[in-house]
Amino acid sequence: MFTSSAKLLLAALLCAGCAAAANATDLYVICNARVPLTASDVRDVFLGEKQFAGAVRLVPVDNSSAQSVFLDKVLKMNAAKYSTTWTKKSFRDGINPPLLTGSDAEALAYVKRTPGACSYVTTPTAADVVVVARL
Repeated sequence: MFTSSAKLLLAALLCAGCAAAANATDLYVICNARVPLTASDVRDVFLGEKQFAGAVRLVPVDNSSAQSVFLDKVLKMNAAKYSTTWTKKSFRDGINPPLLTGSDAEALAYVKRTPGACSYVTTPTAADVVVVARL
């Protein structure tokens, strides 16, 4: 039916389409309504460089369902580099990596109920959290 080169071309086009769709995903960085944070602070928060916003202790929370998009768009690193960065930071500075939720719904619920919490989701959020950045 298809030649092997036609199958290879079709597979390459499908992969390219999937990559373009992944890059087209909207990402919303959200924080608890009491967190005075700006979009320029997000990178520092998730790398442990910024731990307070005013008097509020920040609680970054990774969302496993959107983590690859977040790492690519915001931190400009892959999962291995992110993990290595946090391993070094844990030993050197004695701080823990962000907690990990499994979905947008879990991340949103955690941010709503936890003062100082910040995370990221791929779906528009409720009015009771602050959208710090849309990427």
